[in-house]
Amino acid sequence: MLEILGFFAAVVIISASGVMAPGPLFASTVSSAIRWGTSAGLKIAAGHTLVELPLVLAIGLGALSLESFSEYRGIVAILGASSIFAFAGLQIRTVLKPHTAPKESRYGAFATGVLLTGLNPFFLAWWFTIGIKLISDALVLWAIWGILVMFGMHIWMDYVWLFFVSALSSRGASLLSGKKYRICMILVNLTLVYFGVSFVVDAF
Repeated sequence: MLEILGFFAAVVIISASGVMAPGPLFASTVSSAIRWGTSAGLKIAAGHTLVELPLVLAIGLGALSLESFSEYRGIVAILGASSIFAFAGLQIRTVLKPHTAPKESRYGAFATGVLLTGLNPFFLAWWFTIGIKLISDALVLWAIWGILVMFGMHIWMDYVWLFFVSALSSRGASLLSGKKYRICMILVNLTLVYFGVSFVVDAF
């Protein structure tokens, strides 16, 4: 039970680094909410899910197809930790920079979620480096079902966060320049560094 709770905590904290990232999906949620209202966040999250779930399944099934998958877990852990350190550093650097106002999306909220996920190289890089460590740990705990368990632990955060962003944005609240938001992101990424260290320790 403690192992499951520990894994859930790791998924939530590590996922928060990507979910709350001040990237194109975040900025488009702000602009879409101003135009279409609070529901824009949920529609963007749904479009995001349409792209993310097949990708996670493909990565997980690809890992299962390796006959000696367990031999690669150490390498995955080290690569995941290295990616986390780099990612956390870039995130902290980004949130400390002044932001510009988000551009208004040309597409509907759902299509925006699909396009900005599928065409975002940062999103793909996150899953093939940091995310693959979560997938590999889930496979060890629950075999093939672990892919869906891990995804469920991850995806709810997208819906909650993007709905929260759209709810505030539709009421005229500014998030891109909020001091509290930047402090929150710094704390999330410092916690992320802790998990990166734990990945390296576990690898040895």
